[in-house]
Amino acid sequence: MGLQDKVANRAEVLKGKAKEAAGKITGNPRLEVEGKLDQGKGNLKQAGEKVKDAGNSVFGR
Repeated sequence: MGLQDKVANRAEVLKGKAKEAAGKITGNPRLEVEGKLDQGKGNLKQAGEKVKDAGNSVFGR
């Protein structure tokens, strides 16, 4: 996984956590859900990158 991808995916997760927290504080359920979705997307992208890395190490790329 490239460093830029790692940083971008982690940033998306952190952005989601911030949105979720802001939604909880303000009582905005939509913002809270958006935050959870952002976290899920970031985590899914991280998992995909890890699978690619594993494949590359197995096949020697």
